[in-house]
Amino acid sequence: MENHLNRPEIKQAMGGTPAWDVRFSNTLLSRFLYAAVPVMNQDKIIGVARLAISLTRIQSTIQAMNQTLLWISIAAILLVIGLAFWISEYTVRPIHQLTGAMAQVGSRDFSTSPILDRKDEIGTLSRSFQKMSDDLRLQFLELETEQAKLFAVLNAMTDGVVIADREGIVQLLNPAASLLFNIQEPQALGHTLTEALRHHQIVDLWKASRTSGEQRNLTLDLSVEKLYMQVIVTPLKDAMQGASLLLFQDLTRIRRLETVRQDFISNVSHELRTPLAAVKSLAETLQDGALEDPSAGKRFLSLMEKEIDTMTQLVQELLELSRIESGKAPFQMRPARVDSMVTQAVDRMRHQAERAGLDISTEIPGDIPEVNMDVDRVSQFMLNLLHNAIKFTPPNGHITVSVSLIEKAVQIVIRDTGVGIAREDLSRVFERFYKADRARSGGGTGLGLSIARHIIEAHGGRISVESQQGEGSTFFVTLPL
Repeated sequence: MENHLNRPEIKQAMGGTPAWDVRFSNTLLSRFLYAAVPVMNQDKIIGVARLAISLTRIQSTIQAMNQTLLWISIAAILLVIGLAFWISEYTVRPIHQLTGAMAQVGSRDFSTSPILDRKDEIGTLSRSFQKMSDDLRLQFLELETEQAKLFAVLNAMTDGVVIADREGIVQLLNPAASLLFNIQEPQALGHTLTEALRHHQIVDLWKASRTSGEQRNLTLDLSVEKLYMQVIVTPLKDAMQGASLLLFQDLTRIRRLETVRQDFISNVSHELRTPLAAVKSLAETLQDGALEDPSAGKRFLSLMEKEIDTMTQLVQELLELSRIESGKAPFQMRPARVDSMVTQAVDRMRHQAERAGLDISTEIPGDIPEVNMDVDRVSQFMLNLLHNAIKFTPPNGHITVSVSLIEKAVQIVIRDTGVGIAREDLSRVFERFYKADRARSGGGTGLGLSIARHIIEAHGGRISVESQQGEGSTFFVTLPL
């Protein structure tokens, strides 16, 4: 057996120091790890203990351990990844849900409800967000309700409303303002007041109000548009900073009514003044001695009675017109034949027409159905129209009354060959007290055609006139079936 005392590890161990060495064993044909330690007895080295281990076995063991560590590391990594994914899902996903819900709330969509049943901070955040979302939803509902009310009021207003910012750019325009200025909302919004309203006086008023910070108003008489309006500009100090509210009140109808009222008073005064002056003059004449002459006194009293009858007729017609306009006039509606009513009215006026040298005729078919009407009142306006036709038709003239069925109505047409009505008078012949030039010297109160129009309209019908001066007039009366 080979002597091993010369081996490095043994030599070093014999010196009292543990040692090791790796070398190839020629005997076993393999690399070995040799470890040697001294054997001591009472502090004396009595020998050496050596251990030899094959490196192949160690490497196999190390390889097995490395493989085990590798699998443990892989498992640990997978576990960490899984744990990280779970933590991400548990933490990040709710945050994404809240972020998405916030985006929906930002776009006024309150349908989402991301309540997370968690006890941590995310759960607290979710509950806080849900409460905020509910509060916002209620506030938006209230705002939408108030906005709907505001737009309902603005849309129903007869006054025009325009809101402009401090630069004069139109921000709001209600339908009444659109109608008043003949401009659609898209054409006005985002444009200046000058471009939208096209009235420099209104723009100047807005500028004056903006500069002073006070309410300003102006009354405009727009003769071109036939408008009479009041403009009120009010600064909006609490709402839109620097903005102004422009209110447009159309006073055209009020002014027209005021004109009608003034004309009415003037006409009534005029119509009463003439007969009153005549009565007073006749009374003074009687007081001056005419009573001593029986024939003259009787003639003057007859003239006074005639003037009093004129005033009485005027008062009666005024009362009748007032009752009809206020809806207080009683109408006895019943089915009646229009042809019979027209025939009777013509027969009543035939003698008067013949005395005036006029020919009067009728064109009435036999298939005219009954109409629901107040016979007495319709007969009244028929007699009035026939009386006017006779009064304003020269001798040898002709008057024709025809009845026909048109659509769902019966039409009565009274045509004469009289003096006619001037074009400028046609649109006003149905106004109270209005007398065309042809009628200035013809007497009458000027209320007959106005009463006739109101009677026809109370029946749901309509009345119109066509005329050419010097050739005659044609009145059309339509009564619904």
